[in-house]
Amino acid sequence: MKNKIALITGATSGIGKETAIGLAKLGATIVFTTRDNSKAEKTKKEIILKTGNENINILYCDLASFESIKNCCKEFKSKYKKLHVLINNAGVWDFKKRISKDGIENIFATNYLAPFIMTNLLLDLLKKSKPSRIINVTSGMHYGTINFNDIEFKQRFSGAKAYRQSKLGLILFTRLLAKKLKGTGVTVNCVQPGMTKTELGRDASGFSRMIFKLMGKDPKLGAETSIYLASSPDVENITGEYFVRKEIKKSSKNSYDMELANKLWDVTLNYVKIN
Repeated sequence: MKNKIALITGATSGIGKETAIGLAKLGATIVFTTRDNSKAEKTKKEIILKTGNENINILYCDLASFESIKNCCKEFKSKYKKLHVLINNAGVWDFKKRISKDGIENIFATNYLAPFIMTNLLLDLLKKSKPSRIINVTSGMHYGTINFNDIEFKQRFSGAKAYRQSKLGLILFTRLLAKKLKGTGVTVNCVQPGMTKTELGRDASGFSRMIFKLMGKDPKLGAETSIYLASSPDVENITGEYFVRKEIKKSSKNSYDMELANKLWDVTLNYVKIN
């Protein structure tokens, strides 16, 4: 990964941080986004200490704000002329309803709309840097469908349902984007890291947090497939797939529905106001 630049969202803890460490060990230049500069500086020092790689950089980005995402992408392009790997890793699971800076249900905004915007805004750079790769971190909980009648769960909020829908949306986005990028030298795949000890359930009840800790695996294990997809020559020409433990696996039936994917894409464009 020497002379390769990787941009990772949500790398101050959990799977994202372990992914950054793993790719830094391979020699990549790491750029990661943060909402907390103090925490990010500590993470940067930790990555450098563990890897000996000093090419670790930070960009501020609030993924719950369209304006912040656009500013982040603009800043990235002003500092870097290439992008070889984009890893949309960050995710949230709100147990109480929250609203993003743009007035949108926060899980939908952060887990799905944010990767959609960031990816599309950086596509020109990814194409110029080909061969390049996009990796979307999804979840085994993506079963269900897209609730187009109430996509933000305004009538009756459920954190679990909103989370599942956002991760299904990310897989549909991955599969459709792979078709749109055919022949460009840019691949896009998604990864299901399994239940991992992360900060995802930080807003849960005490009992639920305990379950997350007891059942969750080490973030290093959760990061292995993201690192593999970002660096291995074995997957250089594979695109539009769903990976679990470094292998292509079947995802839910609805995640292959291209009619559903196209409808979601159109709905998304109305939200994000980008071409």
